[in-house]
Amino acid sequence: MTWVAAVARLRARREPGVLVTVAAVRGHAPRDAGAKLVVGETGTWGSIGGGNVEAVAIDRAREMIAASGPGPELMEFALNDKVANRHGVQCCGGTVTVLLEPLAVVRAVAVFGVGHVGLELARVLARQDLDLHLVDSRSDILTEERLGVLADAVGRVHVHHTPLLPEEVLAELPRGTHVLIMTHDHAEDAALCDAALRTPHLGSIGLIGSAAKWARFRKRLATEGGHDEAAIDRIKTPIGLAGITGKEPATIAVSVAADLLRTFESERG
Repeated sequence: MTWVAAVARLRARREPGVLVTVAAVRGHAPRDAGAKLVVGETGTWGSIGGGNVEAVAIDRAREMIAASGPGPELMEFALNDKVANRHGVQCCGGTVTVLLEPLAVVRAVAVFGVGHVGLELARVLARQDLDLHLVDSRSDILTEERLGVLADAVGRVHVHHTPLLPEEVLAELPRGTHVLIMTHDHAEDAALCDAALRTPHLGSIGLIGSAAKWARFRKRLATEGGHDEAAIDRIKTPIGLAGITGKEPATIAVSVAADLLRTFESERG
């Protein structure tokens, strides 16, 4: 498997990894600059030359994966018999510099309701490196022609047409997915809020709407849904930045996207 395919495989499986690259070589070394190795939690693909260099790089890559959050690192190896090595002697005579780049699991966002605001929000979020799930019960909202504005997406866009029970998609979403609820139907919104609170593996839950809408929902979630106050407080509403009050779909979308990115930053911190 090529290193490109290995990186794609880790991403598709939503598993973390580290891309190890021979960044520079001085003198003799097992591999030239540019050689790559992909390290996952349990497997490796490719090679940077074997021996102590590769073994130490793999050890450090696994430490980085376990730490979940470190930035790129450079490691330098002198290949001579005077250096005490952890995994045996390499005496090629040169020096190798290795770059380790973490491959984080990309974030996932699910937008329930791809109407005017939902589509504008999708256009903004699709420019981020994330898995974007677009869910709607209306087939005409999810046509290729309408979603053609996402053709240049940086992230991966997953479209879910759910004519009967959109909330069933919640159980299929990746762990930690951030959910934004903004369908055309308040009854659908209410069902999604209830189902989201019963789906523990999700990340944040946001609901678009007025204070009056939320007051009704909150009461129903408590009395009919049986959710306690702490659970109900998982739902954030209104969504978006407080200082932005415009009601145009594009304005709302930018505000909601900025608020979500702020949530991402707080998680990283």
